[in-house]
Order: sequence, then structure tokens, then C-alpha cells
Amino acid sequence: MGRGRTGGAPLGRSACRVCEHRELRGGAARVRCAEACGAGHPAVSLSGATMSITVLGVNHRTAPLEVRERFAHEPREVPASLARVLAAGARGGVLLSTCNRTEFYLAEPDEAVPDAVWAILSERLGGGRSASDYGYTRRDRDAVRHLYRVSAGLDAMILGESQIQGQVRDAWETSKAQAGPVLHRLFQSALLVGARVRSETGLATGAASAPSAAVAVAARIFTRLAGRSALILGAGDMAELAATCLASEGVRVTLVANRTYERARAIAEQLGARALTLDEAWEHFTHADIVLTSTAAPHAVVTWDRVAPAVARRQGRPLCILDLGMPRDVEPAVAQLENVFLYDIDDLQAVAAQAAAERRDDIPAAERIVGEEVERFWAWYGGLVVVPVLKEFRERLDQVRAAELERALRRLSHLSPDDRGEIEHFSHTLLNKFLHQPTIALKEAAQAGRGYGMLEALKRLFGLERRDDP
Repeated sequence: MGRGRTGGAPLGRSACRVCEHRELRGGAARVRCAEACGAGHPAVSLSGATMSITVLGVNHRTAPLEVRERFAHEPREVPASLARVLAAGARGGVLLSTCNRTEFYLAEPDEAVPDAVWAILSERLGGGRSASDYGYTRRDRDAVRHLYRVSAGLDAMILGESQIQGQVRDAWETSKAQAGPVLHRLFQSALLVGARVRSETGLATGAASAPSAAVAVAARIFTRLAGRSALILGAGDMAELAATCLASEGVRVTLVANRTYERARAIAEQLGARALTLDEAWEHFTHADIVLTSTAAPHAVVTWDRVAPAVARRQGRPLCILDLGMPRDVEPAVAQLENVFLYDIDDLQAVAAQAAAERRDDIPAAERIVGEEVERFWAWYGGLVVVPVLKEFRERLDQVRAAELERALRRLSHLSPDDRGEIEHFSHTLLNKFLHQPTIALKEAAQAGRGYGMLEALKRLFGLERRDDP
């Protein structure tokens, strides 16, 4: 009997580490991240609105695969989920959903928004369970830092993983119509941070990935990969990348099956393979040495009933099934079939994570870059916070200046036009000098996260929320 989800494949020490990872993963699934409350600086209130950035989500540290796969969103599902969150009172949203995480990034969320997010995810979880039991929250600076670390590959299961930056870009593109200006700027900057970390450090050098780990796992099951045959189920980017990795090791990718035949044919032509529909694929489990799946189907497509007859005709030859799908493509019961060795995305990422250990020396440099860029973004964002108040402050005082100037000039009607102009110029200069230091102090305080009290005091002292005549 093959290892599947619980047995033991001939992987030596690597197999033990995969099992250790599983045990740790199961225990940690019910433990929230230590930073779950996302302690940060207080949001700044401007005329009743709250200027803040929040992320709520789950990831590979807080939830096991069988939970994460329920939260995964197809691109077509993203707008509807974001619409529900925005309706609860957020001014912008981006949904990042990968095999390792589902995260809602939100601009200026009201108090009801977290409940809306957890309700959306709890509906997918089912069974009366609460998604918040697996969740975490980050706010303001911590939220910005979190996204930058994700984009840089610092928060990935595989340190330095290269695929996450493309996933961040895809999330931004999918959510762009609902993101709003603040998150638009945040995600643009996150992509730049990821690029900077990869160019200035060795974090991504030789970075392992789930597809490359799939090749490594297959190589340990078979004495040699060259000449082995592979059946690919799915024709997306992940399937294509994994198939290319297998082909580079001498594996004969002979068949590509997909729900859409035209897409299967496009990939098959690149690999010199034959295209099939999914319904035609099951009989070929009899002959293939390796089956790699990444279909993006919402449920398992490789079931015990579909493949058991084909496996029975294999006469005991080992079959390696590599499931890169999210949600999983392969029913766990398939692992119980004779000499079937099944690995899911968590298994493969655990193997790949071992290859990432040598890149840990680059973490401090990458974290330094992230820290610098967080401060750069927060300086821009802090400036946004004070602009409306400073504008109203200046307008209010300019109204007072103009009114008092008019009264004075009425009493000084004997002055020449030049003298009157000189007095008016003096009034503008005096106002500008008066405003200069408060403007600088407010901007610096806001950028440092200390502007809340100063802004509130300014509004109360000068009546900025009232529109009375001066």
C-alpha cells in the first residue's frame, strides 16, 4: 500500500520531515498567531472617517490545508466577496487568495467589517465552525509590513518563494475596481518591495517551489526519472510550470488532460504531448508513472471510484500522484490504493522548505528593506491624513485674515492703492509664517504615527468642524 496521506514513501529523512511537518501543522491549526490583535498606532479620525489599513485572514501557520482549501477563492468569486465587505463599511478592499493564505486587505474599515469577513469565510468552512478561530488581524503599520513580507517571500511556507509576487499582482489586478486609491498605492509598492528584495539579496537565489519539489519527490520514488511517463491533469500556469520541470529531468510528458480541450491542446503542443478531456484521462492511470494535478476545480476530481479500476491493472507498479491543486484535486482515499504514493501541496511545500534553509542568512537584509519601505509608505500615508485638516485650518484662518483686513481697510480709506496692497501682502506673509511651523510639526507627527492627538486638539482649538462665520 502506498504512503498517501498517512503511510510512508521511500523518501528516507525527507519523508520523516514531511510527517513531522504534518504533526506540527495539525497542532498549530487551532492556535492563533501571537500578533493576532495587530497592535499598531491608533487610526486617525477626520470629520468622522477613520483613516486606517487592516488585513484579516488565515494562512499556513494558522490553518491546516483541509481548512485553507475551503477559504480559497476563484478569481470570479472575488468581486462578490469584496462587495459584501465594502457594503459593511470599508472604503476599499483587495482579496489575496493562494494555496497558503486567504487575506482581505481593507481601507478605512468600520467596526462591522471584521464580522463581515469572518462570516464570509465561516460560510465556506461550514459545520457551524467559526473562521475567526483560524484567523489573525493586522492594522496600520503592521498591515503594511505584513503585505510587504508576503510579497518579498518572507512570510511564505517556502522562504523566498518566487510565485507569491505574481499572486500578489494577480490579487491586485482582480480587485482593482474595488481597491480604492490607498490600497492601489499599497499593492503597487508591495510589488516594488518584492522586486527590491529579490534583486538586492540572495533570498530568491535557487528558490525552491512546489513544482520543483514535485520533481524531487518523484525522483526519490523512482530510481531514475529519465524515461518515466507523466500524465498532467490541468492546464493552468502551475500545471504548465510543473510539467516543464518534469520534462527538464527527462520525464516524458505524454498526456495533458483538462476540462477545456482547447487549453489542454495548447499546453500539449508545447510539450510534444497528446491532449485529452478529463473524462478520457482515467484509463491512462493504468500506464502513467507520474500523475500531476492542478485543475483549479472546486472539488476533488481524482476519486477512488474513478482510478481504482486502472490502478488494479498496474500489477503492483508504483504510481506517484502529485496534487498541486487548491482545493485538492485528489480524494485522500486514493492513497489507500496499492502502491499509490500521494502528495498534496502541503507535503510538497514542506519538502521545498528544506531547500530554502540555506537562504536564511539573507533574512536580516530582506527585513531591513521591508522596514525601510514601510516607513516610506507610512510617510506618504501620514501626509494624506493631515492634508484635509491642514487645508481646512488654512482656509479657516484665511477667512479670518480676509475679514479683519477688510475691516481695517474700511477704517483706513485714506490710504493709497499701493499702501493698501502692501498691507494685504503683509497679512498673507504673516499668515504663512504663522502656519509654517504647525504644518511641519503636524506632518512629521502624522508620519511618525503620533498625529492623532495633535489633529484632534487643532480641530477643537480652532473649531474646524464648525462652519460658523468668522
